[in-house]
Amino acid sequence: MVESLNTKVEMVIDGTSYMGMGDYGKIMVGDKAFEFYNDRDSNKFIQIPWEDVDLVIASVMFKGKVIPRYALQTTRNGTYKFSSRHPKAVLRAIRNHVDADHIVRSLTFFQVMRRNLKALFTRRPRSRKQKQQ
Repeated sequence: MVESLNTKVEMVIDGTSYMGMGDYGKIMVGDKAFEFYNDRDSNKFIQIPWEDVDLVIASVMFKGKVIPRYALQTTRNGTYKFSSRHPKAVLRAIRNHVDADHIVRSLTFFQVMRRNLKALFTRRPRSRKQKQQ
């Protein structure tokens, strides 16, 4: 059995982890870490200490009315994506442990498309090898 990093639990809620295929389980927000435990397989769990959390990225739709998913970007291991039934409550609990400056909105679909088109059509300087040939 897995031992929790938390000594005091603030919130436990049903959620989904999007590491590969979607896994259903419990999301636990506590005093030491953010944790996800799979309902079916006890060996599939995610424990992220608050010291390792760099950014919390929320996908916001309809001017803040709907938050379908959120992600925790860590300093070492990349980004972990989650969703839950009440994401605003989870983000409020996370806000107690992560600075408000480190909780950001994700880019919209059109912002991503504009960024990619701009990168595609902007002229990049040639490298030295291409100039010599």
